[in-house]
Amino acid sequence: MPENYDLAVIGGGSGGLACAQRAAQYGARAVVIESGRLGGTCVNVGCVPKKVMWNAAELAAGLEDAADYGFALDVRGLDFGALKAKRDAYVARLNDIYAQNLDRRGVALVRGRARFAGTHELAVGERRLRAERIVIATGGRPQRALFPGGERCIDSDGFFGLEAVPARTLIAGSGYVAVELAGILAALGSEVTLAIRYDSVLRSFDAMLGAGAMRALRESGIEIVTAARAASLATKGDALELTLEDGRVLPPVDYLLWAAGREPAVDDLGLALAGVELDATGFVKVDAWQQTSAAHVFAIGDVTGRLPLTPVAIAAGRRLSDRLYGGMTGRHLDYENVPTVIFTHPPIGTVGLTEAEARARHGDAAVRTYTSGFVPMYHALTARKPRAEMKLVVAGPDERIVGLHVIGEGADEMLQGFAVAVRMGARKRDFDDTVAIHPTSAEEFVTM
Repeated sequence: MPENYDLAVIGGGSGGLACAQRAAQYGARAVVIESGRLGGTCVNVGCVPKKVMWNAAELAAGLEDAADYGFALDVRGLDFGALKAKRDAYVARLNDIYAQNLDRRGVALVRGRARFAGTHELAVGERRLRAERIVIATGGRPQRALFPGGERCIDSDGFFGLEAVPARTLIAGSGYVAVELAGILAALGSEVTLAIRYDSVLRSFDAMLGAGAMRALRESGIEIVTAARAASLATKGDALELTLEDGRVLPPVDYLLWAAGREPAVDDLGLALAGVELDATGFVKVDAWQQTSAAHVFAIGDVTGRLPLTPVAIAAGRRLSDRLYGGMTGRHLDYENVPTVIFTHPPIGTVGLTEAEARARHGDAAVRTYTSGFVPMYHALTARKPRAEMKLVVAGPDERIVGLHVIGEGADEMLQGFAVAVRMGARKRDFDDTVAIHPTSAEEFVTM
């Protein structure tokens, strides 16, 4: 006989855990099914360990700046093994905390890979689970390098398995994962080359941010190879050598990190048995209510292909349970004006429409931009002179702010507050009427 639940969540990542625990708070009998470590991509091979490594990279830059502020330091180098051990121990503690949270809230945890065995039934090995409603929250995984020799690449998951900083690293990709890992490795001492298919990175973001990221990457010593489409990867002694489609052969490296995108983890779920459809790109098709093509099956997080961000998955999962079990009719996630940060060096923050998106939506005549560029005060005394760039995109006669973009130190922390303002419909004159905090970089947004 199958075990019976009100809600079964396939996937113990941040979104799935949030959804199940919120449902349990309303009294639903909930179960989470997970074959790997709790916390999903974010906790294990994403946001959390990445931020630890970014912090280390920022410290490396700070050590470089210290002499400019008059400090005489005896820097003996990085003990990468100690850093990795502490990082991995921190992640393991989080895994345990997630398990404890499920137990405390009365959410069952089944270990294994779930597969649909019927309309409302899941198979997990020999076990059978039946649920009134099922949520797919299996997340995504790095795309594989599908060219001869591609099996020799590592991906973003493999980055966290490195036992030492590579002397020479080639990273293929132009999205946020590629630029973040490139910056981290360069700051920690690797000689980094970034191979991109077009002429800029972060092409889905505002053009100002892409240009700023390109400048920052080059200033950090990273070589950028444009129009780079991989053809084959071969070994050359102890090194790897990438040949491009146009015949160029890139210099040998110790590792090729393939960061050309992510794909949904859905191939072994048996979705057809539940009547769940995929979209043209292979992600689970959902509507504004996280509803799939099956009336009782929902999907949240990266598996849907909609804004693959941990807070988005958490928010979607909680709102889904609010509606299904908390009586909050109409409760769902609004995917407009979702803020995000890219942990480059310096970091990038963005919320709302890019300038190009704003002009397409509102028309050229209705859109105006305000910009500011400067070297932050911190670097008045340093040899390094990374610039900050800011942009407000406004629309209509009342100049409502529809986009806010920044690259510069502190962007990661300043964006959260500005995102609240943008979501509330702030206008340019609201920013103008706000007294600046001086001296800060953030004050530029209210003094443009």
